[in-house]
Amino acid sequence: MNDTAAARRIYTEEIRNREKILSSRLLHAISTVPRERFLGKGPWRIRSSTVHKYRSTESADPIHLYQDVLVAMDEAQELDAGLPSLWLHLFDILKIKKKERVAQIGCGLGYFSAILSEVVGVDGTVFAIECDKKLVDRARSNLREYSNVEVVQGDGCSNIGGQADVIIVHAGFTHPHPLWIESLRPAGRLLVPLTKPSRQGTMVKIVRQGDQYRAEAIKRLEIFPCRGRGNTALDERLTDWWEIASTLFPLRFRSIDHGLPSNNVPRRNKMQGKR
Repeated sequence: MNDTAAARRIYTEEIRNREKILSSRLLHAISTVPRERFLGKGPWRIRSSTVHKYRSTESADPIHLYQDVLVAMDEAQELDAGLPSLWLHLFDILKIKKKERVAQIGCGLGYFSAILSEVVGVDGTVFAIECDKKLVDRARSNLREYSNVEVVQGDGCSNIGGQADVIIVHAGFTHPHPLWIESLRPAGRLLVPLTKPSRQGTMVKIVRQGDQYRAEAIKRLEIFPCRGRGNTALDERLTDWWEIASTLFPLRFRSIDHGLPSNNVPRRNKMQGKR
């Protein structure tokens, strides 16, 4: 076993133990997907989840990537490849299965798309959306060997390519978008970070249960905001409402109306009922 393979094995075990990951398919994906393939040539600029100051890795050896660190994609904007322990913990909570369709909003350079590809298997699909053209081009190149992943440039609030079993949002929003709610298949799961302009907020999981939805807060986090999100006082109050309501108790609703949950029966969406 070479040094990189050994480092990847230790990295997998550390994340498994720390995050109590149960999915064997997810653990296999972590241990086999090469993170260095998605992050360009080193040395890399990295930081921990608690320290904002970046530092350079000692060398371009991929071994430096097999630790639980953020890796800069655009240091000036503090736009990073996601923290492995956070996203792998969240994927485990979603209980993603073989053959499922995952819509990923904000795929970045594609590392987590590759992880998801391995989890859903050859009969599942990953629809990876990214708004930044440069990132789209790099993600497509990085994921060229993953035949069940489609990388598209677009707006994840306008089109996610159809209904999905799982929808994962990788940027901060003020509230869940109605499209995501309407696009969940039966028993579908949505993860969305609801954040303030400070990037601080709460990850919320929403599950479709029949003709209703159940929302609950999962954990606090800090994450890059989506492009074009609102930053008005009204937007902040909307985010506050969702954070408080989903933290105090599981929130049940039937649709999203003006950013808030509603129990009014929504008009039938064209995608509902289609697989």
